[in-house]
Amino acid sequence: MNIDLTGKIAIVTGSTEGIGFAIAKGLAEAGATVVVNGRTEAKVNAAVVRLGGHTRGVAADLGTSDGHAVLIAAEPAADIVVSNLGIFQPMDFFYTDDVEWDRHWQVNVMAGVRLARSYLPGMEAQGWGRFVMLGSESSFNIPVEMIHYGVTKAADVALARGLAKRMAGTGVTVNSVLPGPTLSDGMAAMFEKELAVGDRSMAEIASDFVTTHRPSSIIRRAATVEEVASMVVYLASPQASATTGASVRVDGGVIDTL
Repeated sequence: MNIDLTGKIAIVTGSTEGIGFAIAKGLAEAGATVVVNGRTEAKVNAAVVRLGGHTRGVAADLGTSDGHAVLIAAEPAADIVVSNLGIFQPMDFFYTDDVEWDRHWQVNVMAGVRLARSYLPGMEAQGWGRFVMLGSESSFNIPVEMIHYGVTKAADVALARGLAKRMAGTGVTVNSVLPGPTLSDGMAAMFEKELAVGDRSMAEIASDFVTTHRPSSIIRRAATVEEVASMVVYLASPQASATTGASVRVDGGVIDTL
């Protein structure tokens, strides 16, 4: 399959590292002009240099309405938007206060809501567009150690489904992607202490985590960021024109349902 996104402008939020960076790289390799986003100029500039080609960046905290306004001022239109920005913090439900709930809600949900309000009308006007929300296997398999995170990811899937219906018949598709445990920078940071004191590789530590904490996994390992990115690039392509309103899994089989 030859995915050609030449001439398309793609915005990928939270794309200076991890899954977001891999998505930006995949879209750029398919020919899109990619807009990288992160909170600091230094990280955005470094990511743009790493990607090269037709890539530019916008430093803005999209967990706030002010940060969103910065992005819109710099990039008022896009053909492809990937709402990847997200945070997670393991925390027992009874110790998760309103501040933490609101922080997760603003970053994980409202950032996507604002993006949709700003970019979908332009996509509709031109008769083509792709909007992808990054959900999670935690959208359905709510993790007991971070219920607040699971709730926000479930909201992302619901948002994408509702937006797909809203854009019916316009040539614009809206989907969510559900990664499972993925060996991203965020996951790697969780295991830094184990890596420092033992003789196991990061991949081995991540695999042990998956088998212990996500025992329903069928692949029995963490996915790579490239594996997740490949699914997003496909959904952003012309070839995915009949896929909309879907929650597409890249979870390694963790969600134990048909």
